[in-house]
This record gives sequence, C-alpha cells and structure tokens, in this order.
Amino acid sequence: MTDETAYWTQAGKWLFSQECQFERGVTRVDDLPTGTITEIGFVGRSNVGKSSLLNALTRRKNLARTSNTPGRTQELNFFMLAPQHNALRLIDLPGYGYARESKSKVVAWNKLIFDYLRGRANLRRVFVLIDSRHGLKKNDIDCLDQLDTAAVVYQIVLTKADKISSTAQQNCLDQTAAQLARRPAAFPDIILTSSETGLGIDLLQASIATLVDLNAIGYKNVTDEEG
Repeated sequence: MTDETAYWTQAGKWLFSQECQFERGVTRVDDLPTGTITEIGFVGRSNVGKSSLLNALTRRKNLARTSNTPGRTQELNFFMLAPQHNALRLIDLPGYGYARESKSKVVAWNKLIFDYLRGRANLRRVFVLIDSRHGLKKNDIDCLDQLDTAAVVYQIVLTKADKISSTAQQNCLDQTAAQLARRPAAFPDIILTSSETGLGIDLLQASIATLVDLNAIGYKNVTDEEG
C-alpha cells in the first residue's frame, strides 16, 4: 500500500466513523435542501443492494432500510455525515428499472432522479451500483448516458461480489472497464464490494474522503500526530 493510499484509507475510515443522521426524504425537486454542502449520490437498479451498501459504508445496521422487495425506496433520502460540521450529504436515490407500482409512478420516480442529477451544482459524484452477477444492463447504460449528457462525474461500484467466484469478479471488472473506456464522465476506478463480507468498503470510504474538505471538519492525520 502506498503512502497516499494509506492516507486516504485512514481518512475514509475516520470520516465514516462520524455521526450520520437522516435529514429528509424528498419526492419533489422543489423540496430539495438548499446550500452548497458537498453531496454524493448512490443510484442503481432496484434490488442492487444499495441500502445494504449504505449501511455497511456508514457502519450502521439500519441507516438505510433494506428490503427484498424491488422498488422499496420511493423518494430521495438525504443523510448528513458529521452533521456538526455539515461535512457531507449522502443521497440514496430510488432504484430504477423495476417497481411494483403503476407505470406513471415509476416514470415520476425516474424523472425525479434525473432532474436531481442534472441540476445539482454541489453534487460532486454519483456512485452507480451494478450487480456484479449481471454486469451492466440496458437500464444501467441508459443511466450512464444521462450522466454523460449532464456531465455528472460517476463511479461504478460492483455489488454482491461475495456471490460470485474470483474469476467471475475479475471478468466483471474487465468487462465493465471496457464498457466505460470512452465515456466522458466516468471516473476510471471501479470498486468491487460486498456488504456481507466488507470487501471494498474501505476503498469506497477512501474514494469518498477525497471529495471532502477534511481540514474543515477537524481531521488530523495520525501520522502527523505521531510526527
């Protein structure tokens, strides 16, 4: 591990050891919170494991409600990390691609998602969750097209990696990288994760930490303290 990797890994662990609070749920763009606080979003197909990943990321069992029912998240849920410093908002977006609701409601959810993604100046990155068992599907490609058009930087997180072999994991990484190669808004690093085993959670925490002004929220590198 390089010194830089070690620094961001440590910083990510520290950041996600801070308090995390539910702020609000939003069903209309007009109700979005105002201000310039850094935001990152999490989006993916329904049942991709988004809620489980958010719980693992924040080291909490019930921050985001998990369900075996696709389409359960029906609003944009805003969470504040390190609320005493207004450090970072995490946004859990409704799953796309399937829901046990009327077509009109699904259309409304998808419109809400992409209206938010297109018009949020303080949105630093969107983490697009892809089920590693299946790779990129058509509705994922549609999502990436929207993000490319809106010039919103996004990073792929492969979920449920514990469900497949190491060979299949590498194949999924390689295939996904090839599909992202010419996409203008894609961040190149792909993170392979498992909410069950903790695989890749530290890498995801570290990646998010690079987007935050750590000095402004009181972070001090342990190596600095030792020196």
